[in-house]
Amino acid sequence: MTPDQAAYISVMVEIKRRIEVISSLIRKEVIVKFHATHVETMVLQLRMILELIALSSLAANREIFKNNRKKFEDHWRVSKIIKDVEGLNRNFYPMPIVQIDTPDGPAEQEFIVRTEGFLTKDELVEVHGRCGDVLHAANPYDKKPNYIKFEQDIPTWVTKIMTLLANHKIQLLDDDNFYFVRMEDPTDKRVHLYTYSRKQI
Repeated sequence: MTPDQAAYISVMVEIKRRIEVISSLIRKEVIVKFHATHVETMVLQLRMILELIALSSLAANREIFKNNRKKFEDHWRVSKIIKDVEGLNRNFYPMPIVQIDTPDGPAEQEFIVRTEGFLTKDELVEVHGRCGDVLHAANPYDKKPNYIKFEQDIPTWVTKIMTLLANHKIQLLDDDNFYFVRMEDPTDKRVHLYTYSRKQI
């Protein structure tokens, strides 16, 4: 495994862990003392996950990230991050896959691209913006965020993220290979990345 592949897997592992935190909060296995802070804790994790998705392809492109690091460190708007990442790699966004297993293992011709039920790039930007509405201190004279509505919406957003990433394909810049990623491989329940050359298609 190359350092770039290991870096991408590391980002996916971090996303899984943050999803586990949100799930524990949703199920009330972990309770933050006040309702507002309970919801804000979930929203903070959600926002971090969205930013990790936006930057994940750069984690697997070490040289590109190193050469553009300052640019991304200065950003806080995910729409700007996506615009810049897309400018470097227009195929950066994970492609959610339905995989048909065969005895020979995963192969390109067995991949069916999902068309619905996952978090799209536009939704990622929208949800990230809504998270910001909760995570910034409000003017005392303004209307406060609707924490109940956020609490109701978070499970749907998490499900869409999980559908996006559960089995997905990524294309790296200037790379003739493609990569199939399983967030929970049946062999050990861990994140796995499989590499395929174009000759295998």
